Amino acid sequence: MKIAVIAGAGPAGLTAAYELLKQTDIKPIVCEKTNAIGGISQTVEHHGNRMDIGGHRFFSKSDQVMNWWEDVMPLQAKPSKDDILLNETEKEFAKVGPDPEKEDRTMLLRRRVSRIFFLRKFFDYPISMKKETFLNMGFVRMMRAGFGYLWACVHKLPETSLENFYINRFGRPLYEMFFEDYTTKVWGVHPSKLGADWGSQRVKGLSIIAVLKDMWRKNFGKKDNAEVETSLIEQFIYPKYGPGQLWETVAKDIEKMGGEIRLESAVTGVMVNGKGSMVNGVEITKADGTKETIKCDYFLSTMPIKDLVPALQEIEVPEEVSQIAAALPYRDFITVGLLVNKMKIKNETKLKTYAERVPDTWIYIQERDVKIGRLQVFNNWSPYLVKDYEHTMWIGLEYFCTEGDALWNMPAKDFIEMAEDELAKIDIINKEDVLDACHVKIQKAYPAYYGSYYQLDTVRQFLDTIPNLFCLGRNGQHRYNNMDHSMMTAFETVAHIKGGKIEDKQAIWNVNTETEYHESK
Repeated sequence: MKIAVIAGAGPAGLTAAYELLKQTDIKPIVCEKTNAIGGISQTVEHHGNRMDIGGHRFFSKSDQVMNWWEDVMPLQAKPSKDDILLNETEKEFAKVGPDPEKEDRTMLLRRRVSRIFFLRKFFDYPISMKKETFLNMGFVRMMRAGFGYLWACVHKLPETSLENFYINRFGRPLYEMFFEDYTTKVWGVHPSKLGADWGSQRVKGLSIIAVLKDMWRKNFGKKDNAEVETSLIEQFIYPKYGPGQLWETVAKDIEKMGGEIRLESAVTGVMVNGKGSMVNGVEITKADGTKETIKCDYFLSTMPIKDLVPALQEIEVPEEVSQIAAALPYRDFITVGLLVNKMKIKNETKLKTYAERVPDTWIYIQERDVKIGRLQVFNNWSPYLVKDYEHTMWIGLEYFCTEGDALWNMPAKDFIEMAEDELAKIDIINKEDVLDACHVKIQKAYPAYYGSYYQLDTVRQFLDTIPNLFCLGRNGQHRYNNMDHSMMTAFETVAHIKGGKIEDKQAIWNVNTETEYHESK
């Protein structure tokens, strides 16, 4: 039997293992360096409450991805069209609570509500042309935004940076209000220093024109999700216990079908046979420091390229390739979970919610006087994420940092106190309402688009000379892919292996470079 070693138990690695078992006679051995399933798509449990790290909307314009999710976890009975968030299931849930011991392979249909918190007020995300938007902006800002957009329509800037990408689509005043500071928080560098291709991958079709078209469809046209820019999609499916539930289910299915999942097993060496430059074995290092070599016929890497290149053994790696890989930039991620009695902000929308709570899944914090980048309200992702849904709110505060900087090195207790102070400062909570808290770090959450990223093709060309080595997933390709993109790289990889096309990997690298944009997060 042939063996495929897969580095990483995230969406790409697990999808590849699952598909190899379904489509071939190749046995996958998935090696995950942590003790968690799902990568950044894991669900973290704390005292009975569950956190979705980063927030994952299960939506894609790829039918293959949607059907795959549906096969693993079917959608439960669909609630009424106008009552998605507050439905009978959730009213009853508030009384009885979750039963995590009972396996429940069903997805919920959720309503997507994301807003921007700026000037201590709420704005729609993406920015809408509603009356409330203009009132919150004020007359002077509104006029500046309007003239700025008109100027951008007739005076296009060369798209040599993410800053110019946004200005071309929204005008400079709107860019400065709603994109400049938040993007700097996320990446740690100014948008003028980031590549425009980040925007082309994440918000290809989003612009003022797209927003206006969406408003027209909602009011006068026929709604068709295939024609709607993904950032404007209003519904998504979601596992009851968070994204980790789906990937934990997939991991169990992999083991039932004959595959292996090895946790706390980091890939630290990749042996490449000099003759033919084929991977013939992988060294893993376990949590206790012991090492083991696994012979293999294929190696599928979702590990960061920065870690993959120095792990290559028995092959001469060009100095330039090593230097580029070593310098690849990443952003790391810290989430603070806060359990509170209540939030100060109330539901002032027309949407029905339990106990008049805010309806948001995400709130983008644009305020310049705090470090927090985004706020999740887990009650609205799924009531099953919250131990006491009826009496408490479970929220996640997201901070972007770089491993080794002041935020990353801050003691957990001090970080939690800072997070509580920031939310109190912008009038979202009262500190005395905090009941519990936790602090979670995620390394290399976001591959960044600056520095040696622009020399990545040199590394890719070298890696592609190793026929049975495949790079897939977000970190495996150093590309800010969403969950569905990562899965699609796995589909392509398995198709190449099954068809014997291991020399040309162009189609795998081409996922999420096409004009059409698919998104899940």
